[in-house]
Amino acid sequence: MQVEVTATSKQSGHLGLLRSMLRIRRVEEAIADRYAEQEMRCPMHLCIGQEAIAVGICAALSSNDMMFSNHRAHGHYLAKGGNLSAMLAELYGRSTGCCGGRGGSMHLIDLDVGFMGATPIVGGTVPLAVGVAWAASLKAENRISVIFLGDGCFEEGVVHESMNFAALHNLPILFVCENNKFSVYTPLGERQASRPIYRIAEAHGLSSYVGDGNDIEEVFSLATNAVDNARQGKGPQFIELSTYRWREHCGPDFDDHLGYRVAHEVESGQKDCPIAKFTARLKQSNILLQSEVEKFETEITEEISDAFNFALSSAKPSAKDAGERIYA
Repeated sequence: MQVEVTATSKQSGHLGLLRSMLRIRRVEEAIADRYAEQEMRCPMHLCIGQEAIAVGICAALSSNDMMFSNHRAHGHYLAKGGNLSAMLAELYGRSTGCCGGRGGSMHLIDLDVGFMGATPIVGGTVPLAVGVAWAASLKAENRISVIFLGDGCFEEGVVHESMNFAALHNLPILFVCENNKFSVYTPLGERQASRPIYRIAEAHGLSSYVGDGNDIEEVFSLATNAVDNARQGKGPQFIELSTYRWREHCGPDFDDHLGYRVAHEVESGQKDCPIAKFTARLKQSNILLQSEVEKFETEITEEISDAFNFALSSAKPSAKDAGERIYA
């Protein structure tokens, strides 16, 4: 289904979207720069290049909506309102981390902002998100559940079982498929038949949409429509958003030397940068000044520096509180 794309109505809205994307990008780059120091001892899956999806989806949500993520969760967590200092402390395994230093990069959770959890198990959080949506429906709560999944996750049986259950019970849930075209090193065409992912979701009975995941305004428009539908009792929603992962599947570096994606494809993917595109559009429309970009950069740099200092100065977990922050 195609939805008319409309821009956000206020200049502050545009600037807020840009700043949020830029913040996530700079955080991920800072993590990549420091990862070689060997102080962050957890696997790291960075979302550089995919920032528009996290920001555009979360901008359409309310604070009491519940979100689940996957192994590439940093952008989702920050866009939902997660605490940067707590996230970095978690990556360093410190007691002030959002999971008390027990989870690391792939197990973020922050109930205060409705970030219900992320796990590295492909498809593992999908039925949990459906369960939260079912609970909200049974309790007649005015909240929806949101689950981020990748194109590789779409190959898991539990995803299709979950979509069927959500459609059967008309649940208030939004499935967001970030299609970055690769599952680790394997391209989409070698894993799935040639058919649109969102059409399969549609066949399960979900209201389904497709869009450019590197266009923040399009993501926000699609998200706003889908969230409104889910909240109004129109059943489960599904959005497939195309994007591109810039760095290696797991780790801080670039892995183009492995040859699983060709040079012109990588160049094209990076040229389609969501931040650069939106910045140029705002400047052309006289909504954004270069001085505002510089102000954002300064503020974000200071925030990141403070957050790293907080994380590194925090204590490590002790055995006496090993039973805290355990969720099942």
